[in-house]
Amino acid sequence: MDRLLRLLGVIVAPLRPLLIIAPTERATWLMAGLAPVAVVIASASPGAWVIAPLLGGALLVVIVADAVMAGRNTGWDIAAPPDVEVGQPATLAVTAQFAKGRRSNVAAALACDPRFAPGGRVLIGLSPRGEEPGWRGETTVTATRRGTAPVTRAWLRWTGPLGLGARQVSYPLEELVRIWPDLSPVRSPDLQTFLRNAQLGLIARRIRGEGTQFEALSEYEPGMDRRRIDWKASARHTKLYARENESERNNQIVFAFDCGQAMCEPVDGLPRIDRAVSAALTCAYVALKGGDRCALFGFARTPQVMTPFIGDPRAFHRLQSAAASLDYQSAEPNFTLALATLTAKLKRRSLVVVFSDFTDPTAAELMVESLGRLVHKHLVLFVTIADSEIEAMIAAPPGDLATLARSVTADSLAQQRKLVLQRLRRMGVDVIEAPWDAIGPRLIDRYFQIRNSEAIG
Repeated sequence: MDRLLRLLGVIVAPLRPLLIIAPTERATWLMAGLAPVAVVIASASPGAWVIAPLLGGALLVVIVADAVMAGRNTGWDIAAPPDVEVGQPATLAVTAQFAKGRRSNVAAALACDPRFAPGGRVLIGLSPRGEEPGWRGETTVTATRRGTAPVTRAWLRWTGPLGLGARQVSYPLEELVRIWPDLSPVRSPDLQTFLRNAQLGLIARRIRGEGTQFEALSEYEPGMDRRRIDWKASARHTKLYARENESERNNQIVFAFDCGQAMCEPVDGLPRIDRAVSAALTCAYVALKGGDRCALFGFARTPQVMTPFIGDPRAFHRLQSAAASLDYQSAEPNFTLALATLTAKLKRRSLVVVFSDFTDPTAAELMVESLGRLVHKHLVLFVTIADSEIEAMIAAPPGDLATLARSVTADSLAQQRKLVLQRLRRMGVDVIEAPWDAIGPRLIDRYFQIRNSEAIG
């Protein structure tokens, strides 16, 4: 028996490329069209019923012959980027080579993680490469969440010249695509030009005349601020001397991310947490260039990530890697535990930038209480993304009762949201609420205002 099976394997092995054959959609419609013809023949001439199976058999032979004429696949290659950024387009390319034959349509399909492509499937149409041998196709995909997206399997399908028979091969894959936070704002020409100015240049220097840290004494000259006159030193030298101060550096800035359910909700196609991470990394890059130290802190039910403070711009990749590890959790965050843990880790006064969101005052109660305890020791900046859907419902014209009811409900939610933000401001928490595309610039502007006011140290 085993010898017979081995013999059958030897006989079938050369025919394996022929066995991977399937009818195309055109062949299926042609078969469906022959069915009424067979019924008419059987009704008109019962003795000629044999014509119907003969026609079906002839069509099957044509389908197989068409697939054979398509030629066999001799190899193919998939070019997938190992690293992409969330929300940014990435290119996938497939190249295939074939033996002699004539083919009309060549297509590829890839099975991957749903965060890399909607539905976890990518379809790519291939076309001849012109003077070069083989076929090639490209498509653009956009990752919707951070993490590692495996590409597990690939299919290649090509049809014969008649478009009736198709051949298909399948290969397992072990491609991994790492999806990182979006750093396109950091690479923007506007930000790079801004960082090349005199104050935040590539070479760190002392900035005199600003801040509160004493640097030196200089003779008073007309036009100087009289409040800078050092009267004790002037009395000792019998001449007017003014203090020159140095701008404060080495401030500690913590970017704290709420990774709970509300921050995992999408806004314009991406989760709020990813919008917040992009804005925070942009501000962190600016702060590192300015001589301050930055750290990242993520939490949901429990604290997830806490990086050490980084003061070298060349170590910015450590913040990027930590931000990429922030997980999405469909659970309410524990602000009490998270901010208590953060307070215990901070040994000096710092600027704590909290990215979070809430749906109603009841859900925000614990958040407000925890931020109230944090603001006693640190400078707190609360950042939240404005809800564009609620604003669109409020602005919608009341064409019917359902639209009017939605508008009234949305306006009530917006008013409750304003009350919570007003409570935070009265407690001494600075608040930024803006659309997602304006969060980054607003955060950088507020950082410079706080830094220039010497309110951190």
